[in-house]
Amino acid sequence: MRTRKMMMGSLLMVLLCLLGSCRASVASQEKKTYIVHMAKSQIPAAFEGRHQDWYQSSLRSVSAAAEMMYTYANVAHGYSTRMTASQAESLSTRPGILSVVPESRYELHTTRTPLFLGLDSTPEDYTESESTSEVVIGVLDTGVWPESRSFHDAGMSPIPTSWKGTCESGTNFNSSSCNRKLIGARFFSKGYEAALGPVDETRESRSPRDDDGHGTHTSSTAAGSAVADASLLGYASGTARGMATRARVAAYKVCWQGGCFSSDILAAMDTAVADGVDVLSMSLGGGTADYYRDSVAVGAFAAMEKGIVVSCSAGNAGPSAYSLSNLAPWIMTVGAGTIDRDFPAFASLGNGRNYSGVSLYRGDAVLSSLLPIVYAGNATNMTNGNLCMTGTLIPEKVAGKVVLCDRGVNPRVQKGAVVKAAGGAGMILANTEANGEELVADAHLLPATAVGQKSGDAIKQYVFTDPNPTATILFEGTKVGVQPSPVVAAFSSRGPNGLTPEILKPDMIAPGVNILAGWAGNVGPTGLATDARRVGFNIISGTSMSCPHVSGLSGLLKGAHPDWSPAAIKSALMTTAYILYKDGKQIEDISTGLASTPFDYGAGHVDPVSALDPGLVYDLTVDDYLGFLCALNYGPSQINTLARRNYTCDASKKYSLGDFNYPSFSVAFKTATQGGDNNTTSGPTVAKYTRTLTNVGTPGTYKATIKSESQAVKIEVEPDTLSFSKPNDRQSYTVTFTAGSMPSSTNSFARIEWSDGQHVVGSPVAFSWT
Repeated sequence: MRTRKMMMGSLLMVLLCLLGSCRASVASQEKKTYIVHMAKSQIPAAFEGRHQDWYQSSLRSVSAAAEMMYTYANVAHGYSTRMTASQAESLSTRPGILSVVPESRYELHTTRTPLFLGLDSTPEDYTESESTSEVVIGVLDTGVWPESRSFHDAGMSPIPTSWKGTCESGTNFNSSSCNRKLIGARFFSKGYEAALGPVDETRESRSPRDDDGHGTHTSSTAAGSAVADASLLGYASGTARGMATRARVAAYKVCWQGGCFSSDILAAMDTAVADGVDVLSMSLGGGTADYYRDSVAVGAFAAMEKGIVVSCSAGNAGPSAYSLSNLAPWIMTVGAGTIDRDFPAFASLGNGRNYSGVSLYRGDAVLSSLLPIVYAGNATNMTNGNLCMTGTLIPEKVAGKVVLCDRGVNPRVQKGAVVKAAGGAGMILANTEANGEELVADAHLLPATAVGQKSGDAIKQYVFTDPNPTATILFEGTKVGVQPSPVVAAFSSRGPNGLTPEILKPDMIAPGVNILAGWAGNVGPTGLATDARRVGFNIISGTSMSCPHVSGLSGLLKGAHPDWSPAAIKSALMTTAYILYKDGKQIEDISTGLASTPFDYGAGHVDPVSALDPGLVYDLTVDDYLGFLCALNYGPSQINTLARRNYTCDASKKYSLGDFNYPSFSVAFKTATQGGDNNTTSGPTVAKYTRTLTNVGTPGTYKATIKSESQAVKIEVEPDTLSFSKPNDRQSYTVTFTAGSMPSSTNSFARIEWSDGQHVVGSPVAFSWT
């Protein structure tokens, strides 16, 4: 009897474990990837000159079986490895360990722009100079399709002798795939494979080869060679070229079908720095983390120290506030705007009404007459059938008809594929409140057009009330000269900066909607497996597209001014950016139809021609950035993780974020508390910010002007006149902001401009009350 009770007790314990009591123990034994940051200055004498042995010894102290995946020497000191959470916790307490950071997964932030940006009128001395051919733009993305015409090297000079990179071989990729334009190609998959298993080489190449198209598009946008007669299925025909056509491209494949992993990204940045890139372009992002725990920020800090410009996408989570990625001030954070080109396709209804939309459809199937139209939500048994998701439509209810689908959740082009598979003849894709009036064109698999929310609502009303509703779609091709342009894209992520409110982000916007650029030769323009079409160029949208525009423009400035620091290049692009149309009206926000703000566009829309000669710049040194970290109250280990050396903040010095020499201003005020008689219990708040301008042009005298939309803040600039007698002359000024109390969550904006009559050096100012 006693034996039976013991057996029953044992079975009960096993059952409880299976039901969850042992889950915590099992989870603690699950291995994950961690990035281990080491304090190089603390290396024991026994390991002097043998850093990898020291790293291995530290790892062996917690696990005899764990192996290092990567070691980092340039943008970080340390390594990545797989271990359990308990081992990671134990390792973090060992001597010489600065931090043990869990791996993060990043996602991609998925012609006419040179003309739109004015580069067609820029002197050839800048755009085609041999100095630009010395610039190497490293692109961290999905790889590259080397056969793309955008990477032809006709007329290019020999590869710069300073280049130390290489072209790695792998699946469907040979070292001979590179040339004098595409001078480097590497791939990084250890982090991806450790998390998700080996790369499935039947679906994607374990090599630098781009099987997605995204990396080829971003690379050719930044620095693609000029290609005549380029188009997507006849749309946007003309000469396609990158921003810096003479610059070189180096591709670093870090993104796979399962995402982009931080251990791979950091390894690629580490290698790119050693290879000798001048610009790093990264159209990817993840969540928001402290700078010392963000691998992109960590790698970018080291790149900045070595004179490398780092350009990153702001994210596609707009128009929500606080939705930005890549917030570090040593990174250029780029949002997206439209250009003056569109692809109109009208939804024409049986009641005689036409509603404007956009489409890139080109195929044999056309809607030559009015057809019955049905709302997807009325042709399904599923609650989400209105979204035209896979398997939700009833074929008998949509066959031969135009189907009205709601935008959201699944890809826009996939909705068309679902309609086509169910027998539908065409599709009208209607925006909902989340996207408002933003229109993004797609190369649909069937006749289709996308319309804004207002038009979509009107079409639904017609479908619901007319006993026999009909519709067709009229395709109008390519239209240029569309106004107003640019407008801020609804998807472009917005401020305020949720990590450091005193730094205004994004920094700027650039073209990111309906951008034509090179494409991978083994994937259709929609990216769907069912899309058998093959194209040399594709038109896609996202801050992924705006980022390489700025990366290429940074390369252009680097070639024209090789002595400029990354901060000077950023300043030139920011202070010459524009916020007004030619008629004097503010750039619009397409999500609201109203004027946009610096939380949407940062300093404004890039103007590369003006940026080549900005007059003055706000420059920053490494010491300035270290002072910024001190102002954040970072401790020695946190600073060491970023700076890769010991640095102690001066206890006798008062560090201020207001004195950080950034080209924009962001001032956060506290809302005054209310007394019992409903009167505020404190007076005005005063904030003083100091800035220093460096002359990079001719001698001159600059006068300050202030423009503010609100009387709530008094702004004083002292002195209000600055004279510069020679190049590199530096002059400082102080801005005093005096603010009364405003309700919490109130925002207001202003602008400070310095001008000598030839140059205008502009800085946006954002005020927030919390």
